[in-house]
Amino acid sequence: MSHFKDVQAQFMAHIKDPDHIAAPSDIEPRRMAIYSELFFNNIEGFITSAFPVLKSLYDEDDWLVLVRKFFIEHNCKTPYFLEISQEFIEYLSHQYQMTTHDPIFMLELAHYEWVELDISIRDEDESYTNFDPDDLDITPLSLSHLAWSLSYQFPVHTISPENQPQSIPEEPSYIIVFRDLEDEVGFIAINGMTALMLQIINENPNIKFEALCEALQSQVQSLSLDIIKQGAVSILTALIEQGVLVTQK
Repeated sequence: MSHFKDVQAQFMAHIKDPDHIAAPSDIEPRRMAIYSELFFNNIEGFITSAFPVLKSLYDEDDWLVLVRKFFIEHNCKTPYFLEISQEFIEYLSHQYQMTTHDPIFMLELAHYEWVELDISIRDEDESYTNFDPDDLDITPLSLSHLAWSLSYQFPVHTISPENQPQSIPEEPSYIIVFRDLEDEVGFIAINGMTALMLQIINENPNIKFEALCEALQSQVQSLSLDIIKQGAVSILTALIEQGVLVTQK
């Protein structure tokens, strides 16, 4: 049994790093090469599909080096392909050492793309439902399970090969990533006030409109409660119509 485990460990080590770790001697090299290529291509293909914008910022060789480092260095804790993207985020956050080939916004862009994937495959929370914006005054408000309010140092929603910021902007970017009523994933760029409003809702599920505005006014005392209510109505109405805000059944 010990010999079998040793062979198994060498088999997996060679598949991860075939250029530096020898294959088991009793496996035909041609077959071993097929196994190695198959495993790596599966991992690379899934990461490419999960992070298409990030991938577009690299030349092919540099991208393959990045994925290979992930394959070699990170011990995935899940057998599910759909969760490999989260493992990649874990790797970039805690193990990976950035190089000159990596954009300075690498981690934030990767996280944003992972959020889009995560939202796209989430199951709906059936304990919540959409409601009529006309009932805003009386309906408890919650952030949809299919929406995520985020803030980043970089404008990750605008990044492309032609648009790559070289320094941290003076103002952060606030974004809602959500799945709409047609199950399409999209985003909304919002301002700091709307982000604060959504933070209050997220921390206080089923909050009513009046209580929300009072909580917001306590943090933005330069604005009167009446002014906050007037601005909140149009913002919240739009978010309700897009399915970002829901209520408990």
